[in-house]
Amino acid sequence: MSTSKQFTLKDEEATLDFGAALARATFLNPDDAQTKSGEPGCRSMGAVIYLLGDLGAGKTTLTRGFLRGFGFHGAVKSPTYTLVEPYEFSLCKIYHFDLYRLTDPAEVQYLGIDDYFQQQNICLLEWAERGRDLIPAPDLSISLRGTGTGREISCQTHTAKGERIAARL
Repeated sequence: MSTSKQFTLKDEEATLDFGAALARATFLNPDDAQTKSGEPGCRSMGAVIYLLGDLGAGKTTLTRGFLRGFGFHGAVKSPTYTLVEPYEFSLCKIYHFDLYRLTDPAEVQYLGIDDYFQQQNICLLEWAERGRDLIPAPDLSISLRGTGTGREISCQTHTAKGERIAARL
């Protein structure tokens, strides 16, 4: 069970829009964008999503769009130095990891990595290969490649959950 989908995005705004569409694809109810109280967020099926690409490929831009899809409009920074940035909503939690600075895969254990990967949480991981066998396998891998001002994106599913998400894109 593995499906691949490709997308061509013309600019940064299209990358943000793709990120928001990806977020909506993780909603349990795809028509839901906020809680009944109007608070940003929604119920998510949870997911582990690897973001693959060279430095500057647009991984953090895609994450910013993803968070906008959940109704978050604050600053989104790359977690290069903090390793993880949490975004907590009333109905789900999103964790954005950047493992680029790890020199040994065992370093992920210092993060308390197992605590982040709960069923309803969404974990977006940049440079996941640096955590190797110590982090869960992805439901979906998204490869980004810069093409001048735009990007080419390839989505590869790895689980039934990844298939459900990709089918909604």
